Amino acid sequence: MRNWNLIFGIFIIASPILFSMVAYPDSIAWSWNEGRGGYFFALVFIVAELIGLKIVISKKRLLTVIPMALLTIAYLISLESGLRDYIIESAEQFDVQLIYSWTWMWDFVIMAIFIVSALTLFFGKRWIRIAPAGPIFLTGTAIILSLDAFFPYDTLGPLQYIVPYLVQANVWIITMLDLGTAIAKDNVMFLRGDHGSMALQVFWPSAGVHSIIIFSLVIGAFMLKLNIPRHRKIMYFVLGIIGTITVNLIRIFSLSWYALKVTTDPVAWEEYHKIAGEIMFLPWLFAFILIVILIESRRMKRLEQ
Repeated sequence: MRNWNLIFGIFIIASPILFSMVAYPDSIAWSWNEGRGGYFFALVFIVAELIGLKIVISKKRLLTVIPMALLTIAYLISLESGLRDYIIESAEQFDVQLIYSWTWMWDFVIMAIFIVSALTLFFGKRWIRIAPAGPIFLTGTAIILSLDAFFPYDTLGPLQYIVPYLVQANVWIITMLDLGTAIAKDNVMFLRGDHGSMALQVFWPSAGVHSIIIFSLVIGAFMLKLNIPRHRKIMYFVLGIIGTITVNLIRIFSLSWYALKVTTDPVAWEEYHKIAGEIMFLPWLFAFILIVILIESRRMKRLEQ
């Protein structure tokens, strides 16, 4: 028998995200700091973790969350009616450096607050073990956007620290594969390929440092749910971080390859740059979690046998 209350609860939680996708499809951009593309992936996390649960949610709790969902939708509507302009104007008062990261940050803050509040009403404190990935993904994205808004480019030293090493590794790969000429100096690459020369300056968000932070938060929450020995949790966590760094190296390499072999036109290159990161990182995140689940499920079956 289906748990219709749970299905209705999932729909209520999903309704603001679904509304934003239908009402403002142009806002669902896949670049991490230029739109609400992260909403979609948060929704996938929420549905995947909640669907099939045997927990029954009371009608009273369902009805309590509906006004919260409507308020969140009202926030999204108000953005198009002048609220976004007010948020942009407020950036100057807080000495914000990057306006777009500041404005999108609030979208993720509001959505994270709503989903955490809804899950708390549905499940109490147990939500952190039942469905942590979606809220943590939204919160992590909001934190990264706030860092980018206040400390853009290379002003946040600790996050920028590993970037020169990634750049050097990328230059070594390009040279080894004989794809063109590549020279590195700190966080700058000088490339010469089939279509001319191009200089790429790499900052911590473009290097994927933000994805390492978000991965750490999401996979850490996921490991809390797994009933496996601690040493296996640590092993998966370390392998995941190594995999994420590898994905980021692939991303930097693909951006370099695009300049070396496709075009050095800044506009065309920037269009590719906007989507390259999340298209690689988020499928990797889902794939890694799925692989861990499959491995541990088979392991548990073998132990039971």
